[in-house]
Amino acid sequence: GQRDEEEEHHSLETFTFYLSEPLSKERVEAFSDGVYAIVATLLILDICEDNVPDPREVEEKFHGSLLEALSEYGPNYLAYFGSFVTIGLLWFVHHSLFLCITKATRLMGLLNILSLAFIGGLPLAYQLTSEFAEKSHNEIEAIQVSCVITFFASIFQFAIWTTALLHETETLHPFARYGGKEHAFMFAKLALYPCVSLGAFFLTCLLSEFSTAIFHLMQIVIPFAFLALRIFVRISLTVIKSMMSLSRRKVVLLEEEEACLSPTETLS
Repeated sequence: GQRDEEEEHHSLETFTFYLSEPLSKERVEAFSDGVYAIVATLLILDICEDNVPDPREVEEKFHGSLLEALSEYGPNYLAYFGSFVTIGLLWFVHHSLFLCITKATRLMGLLNILSLAFIGGLPLAYQLTSEFAEKSHNEIEAIQVSCVITFFASIFQFAIWTTALLHETETLHPFARYGGKEHAFMFAKLALYPCVSLGAFFLTCLLSEFSTAIFHLMQIVIPFAFLALRIFVRISLTVIKSMMSLSRRKVVLLEEEEACLSPTETLS
């Protein structure tokens, strides 16, 4: 009887689920890279299958001009490149995030899977934004769905980093911790896509006539925003450090002046 109780207790300990238990960081990264690669491949297959002009149509409708035939699919190609850039930048953010993470937990793995679930929806976002007619109600809804997919794919990445900050001494590299050299830039980088996609969603609700322009502008501006973020954060940190050093110098000078004064002058 005692042995049965000990075995039952041991089995309960074995199968107890702890969200803070470590996972293999390498396997999480490998699985994530595989999902990103498959999603990017699906985009390429979609564009090759549906947006290649028929040779007979090129001869009859466009008088043998392949460039004119391809220009008819211009919005589809723009949607494709925008979606591919989105996947590439989200992979870049994911890569930067896991470079700063030293140990992955079960909760971080769960959040990563949720992020990948919405990453897998980006080919759907491409098809929605390229299929529906321009200036239609369906097109606005398709763009809003694409913004929602991008928002959730990126907000779960931000949640992974936030979860890592709760146990930063165990899970994060010192550079990415509070006060670390890369902390401010990581925060800005991970918050960029959620903020921009959410802003684009509300702008399409308010300015429905310009929804397509807003969505494509979001896809074009974000790559440059990543470069501007690095410069902006560096400048901001330099200004803050210089202001702090100036204030420290003033305090030191005041202390030195007080030290040089006589006791009667200090009382006065």
